[in-house]
Amino acid sequence: MRLNSPQINLITKACMKASRSLIRDFGEIENLQVSEKGPGDFVTSADKRTEKILISELQKAHPEYGIVTEESGIINKSNIKNRWIIDPIDGTMNFLNGVPQFAISIGYEEEGEIKSGVIFNPIANEMFCAEKGNGAYLNNSRIRVSNKKKIKDALIVTGGPKGASKIKDKIFNEYINVSKNVSSVRKFGSAALDVAYVACGRFDGYWQREISYWDIAAGIIILKEARGCVTFFEEETNFPLKKNILATNSNIHEELKGLINKKDIE
Repeated sequence: MRLNSPQINLITKACMKASRSLIRDFGEIENLQVSEKGPGDFVTSADKRTEKILISELQKAHPEYGIVTEESGIINKSNIKNRWIIDPIDGTMNFLNGVPQFAISIGYEEEGEIKSGVIFNPIANEMFCAEKGNGAYLNNSRIRVSNKKKIKDALIVTGGPKGASKIKDKIFNEYINVSKNVSSVRKFGSAALDVAYVACGRFDGYWQREISYWDIAAGIIILKEARGCVTFFEEETNFPLKKNILATNSNIHEELKGLINKKDIE
């Protein structure tokens, strides 16, 4: 069984088409032309080419929809009711260094709520998808979060701060505190896949500060439909497209939130 709605079919078709050139680029990583985008964050010609293909495919079906994407920003600002939220390569640093842990991520937002999403790792050929009310799937199989109940047994994943982050020390202190109270903490370098892995039970929880909306938009609906719990903490951020996310199975959510927000680590 798999999701077979027009919206999901459109997104998966766009991902598959864009992934062909992405796989070729990954195989010739040493020949890619790379331009620096900011401290700790780079963009490649593959990033831009992938985005162009995705936008073209989605606009064929819905030229009136708005688009929020990492490389081009906001397209068609007049439509804020229906929007595609796109990250052409989530895990760019992994991609650039030949690490096969990256994904295409597309979420569909309607009136401020993510209604469907797809995360595709083209190297592993793993397609995570979900639609509100219809469940979450990995390829053709239904997925659900883990049932781990004790925080001390939990396997947690996170993302480290970017080089320019002003709260780097706070994030490192959170990492230390969480590490002392769980089974182990991992860092894989792709927020989209981190959330997807929580959704299918490979990890029990994920948190990250200052994460971009396009990195996690698709993951939000996938995790929710996999019966997981997603919250955003300390939302007094000055960056509307930046989030502080906590995504877990429902059993450990509040306890992990307590470890992250512990006052004596600030």
